[in-house]
Amino acid sequence: MHRTWAIIERDLRRFRRSPTLVVMSIVMPILQLVILGHAFGGKIRNLEVGVVDQDHGVPAVKLKEMFQAVAANARTFETIAYSDQTSALRDLHNGKISAVLNIPPYFSRRVLAGADPRIALIEDNTDQFASATLEGTVNALLGPYNQPPPQPRRSGAATLSVVELYPYVPYVQYLLPGSIVLSIFVSAMIGGGIIFIDDKARGLHEGYLVTPIRKFELILGFTLSGAAKAIVAGAVLVVLGSLIAGIPNPLDPFRLARMLLMVVTASLALISMMFLLMVRVSDPLIPRAIYGVLMTVLFYPSGAVYPVNAFPAWMQAIAVIDPFTYAVHGFKELVLKNTGMAAIGADLAVLVGFTVVTMALATVLFRRSL
Repeated sequence: MHRTWAIIERDLRRFRRSPTLVVMSIVMPILQLVILGHAFGGKIRNLEVGVVDQDHGVPAVKLKEMFQAVAANARTFETIAYSDQTSALRDLHNGKISAVLNIPPYFSRRVLAGADPRIALIEDNTDQFASATLEGTVNALLGPYNQPPPQPRRSGAATLSVVELYPYVPYVQYLLPGSIVLSIFVSAMIGGGIIFIDDKARGLHEGYLVTPIRKFELILGFTLSGAAKAIVAGAVLVVLGSLIAGIPNPLDPFRLARMLLMVVTASLALISMMFLLMVRVSDPLIPRAIYGVLMTVLFYPSGAVYPVNAFPAWMQAIAVIDPFTYAVHGFKELVLKNTGMAAIGADLAVLVGFTVVTMALATVLFRRSL
C-alpha cells in the first residue's frame, strides 16, 4: 500500500496548492442550492388581477369580498377594480395585469335562481405558472362560496382527512440532497477527469509507468485521492447546505455520521465512474467538453430536481442505472426524513457494487504504455 499511498499523497498535495479548485467545487453547488432552491420553491404572490363587476348584486359583492380576503391574507393576487371590460382587457394585453375576472350582468339573479351562474377568468396564459396558480386559487375560492348553509344533521358523504407524516418541506430543502451529490460530482469531474487528463497530457504519468507499481495500485491510488477531495466538498455541503436550507437539527451527530458514510460511498462511486470514462482518454479538452453532457444525463434524471415517478419510461430507465439516483435517494432519506441505516442500506449496496465494478473495468482498460 505504500506505493498507492505515495500516489494519494502527491495528488492531494497538488490539490492543496490549488485552492481555487476546492472553492469552485463547493461554491457552485451552494449557489445552485440558494438560487435554484428559492427560484422554484416559492409560492407565486402579488399577481395583479383586474375585477370587472357588471352585476353589483349582493352575491357579486360577497364574491368580491372573498377576493379581497385572498389579497389581504394569502396575497396570491391583488385586485384592481375596473369599470368596464374593455379597459381591463387593454391592460391585460399590455402586460399591466395578469388576468381579468369578469362578473357578468345578471350573475346575482342566476345565483339566487340556481340557474348555472358563471364568472370568467381571462388570463395571460403565456406564463403557465402564474395562470395555473390563478386558476387553482379561484377554483379553491369558489368551493367555500358555493358551500350550502350547514345542515343540522350529520352527513353520510365520505370525506378525506390528510395527515402529513413530516413537517412542510420547502423546495430549497428538497433540492439539498441533489446539491450535495452535485458537489461530489464536480470534485470527481475535476479530480478524476480534468486533472487526471491534464497530468497525462503533460507527461506526469510517465513517472508512474516506469515504476513496478501495478495497475490496480495505480487506479486505487487515483480513486482514493480523488474521493478524498470529493469527500471534503460533500462534507462541507452537508453542513453548510443544512444550515442554509433550514434543516431541523442540522448538527445532530448521529445524522452527520450517517450522512458522512453516504458522502464517502457516493464519492467513491462517482470518482471511479470518472476514471472508467477517462482511462483511455488523452485529449485534455474531452473532459471539459463532456461535463455538460454528463451533468444533463446523470443529474436531472436522478430525481434531484423533480420526482422520478413523473418521468417518461425511457428517463426512468436511465434513472435505474444512474448512480446519482441512489446517492440522491439516500441523502433524501437522511436529510428530509432523518431515517436510519435501514432506509439507505439498498442505496449503499448499489453504490458499493457500482464502485467495485467500475474500478475493475478501469483496471482492465488501463494501458501501461507511454
